[in-house]
Amino acid sequence: MDVIRLSPSVQRPAPSVATVGFFDGVHRGHRYLLAHVCDVAHGAGLRAMAVTFDSHPRRVLRSDYRPELLSTTDEKLALLAQTGIDACALLHFDEQMASLSARDFMGQVLLGRLGVRRLVIGYDNRFGHGRAEGFDDYVRYGREMGMEVERWRPMEMGGVGVSSSVVRSLLREGEVAMAARCLGHAYSIGGTVAEGRHVGGQMGFPTANLVPDCPDKLIPARGVYAVEARVDDNPEPLPAMTNIGRRPTFDNGEATIETHIIGFGGNLYGRRLSISFVARLRDERKFRSAAELANQLRRDLQAVKERLGGVGQANEPE
Repeated sequence: MDVIRLSPSVQRPAPSVATVGFFDGVHRGHRYLLAHVCDVAHGAGLRAMAVTFDSHPRRVLRSDYRPELLSTTDEKLALLAQTGIDACALLHFDEQMASLSARDFMGQVLLGRLGVRRLVIGYDNRFGHGRAEGFDDYVRYGREMGMEVERWRPMEMGGVGVSSSVVRSLLREGEVAMAARCLGHAYSIGGTVAEGRHVGGQMGFPTANLVPDCPDKLIPARGVYAVEARVDDNPEPLPAMTNIGRRPTFDNGEATIETHIIGFGGNLYGRRLSISFVARLRDERKFRSAAELANQLRRDLQAVKERLGGVGQANEPE
């Protein structure tokens, strides 16, 4: 997949069929739309293109807005590359772009800079200043400038359209398995391992304190999860148990993401770690003592092994 970043020196790409969106998480609804774009484009001998943005539009328009992202820009590009599209135009969204009307965006950017011949609109997508215009306006503008405009239907699961907002709601409730079904892949968070309070290690469950790369990445509901962990650039997943919470048994402090990797004995401080959420085991709870918590963690660990028995090393070292 070619990644196109507009600049004065970039020539207009080959003619394409394109769709526009933020594509947060690149979920199954997005993939359904992009598969249609590929079918239409390749059937007409054109390139299939996704047009997206390097920052959330609402973040530019409202400095206090926290988007709760499902994917960073790099993650989004990697996921888009898996869809079969030929190119992704990554536009810099700033106040100047936010001021463009839908007609100006279509004429100046999509047609003038990107060579879009046919535009496929997601069923709920609107663009342009204030999102004041809708699909009928896009069709009219396209007709005036020689660009065909089509609306594509939503993908539904259980009668509900798959969307980024639906996935966010599921993750906020800790429903990571259902979120993965909607995404088409497990939800993940990556970052760096930082010094923690060593509470887990004192109970026999050493944990890595994960500090996410992106502060705007959505953190699932507090609780204990079965996850697949990846250390540094090693693609091999390792079975792990993650707790998201405030340690109510001890100090009820700031929320942390603590991961115990089963069978891993190396030093993780300063190293890269990513975790992919497989299942939520239970809510975060306050226990009467550290010993009671340790007993529960042993039960949690067994549940993780049962869920992730086929991933990496499923047993603790002797």
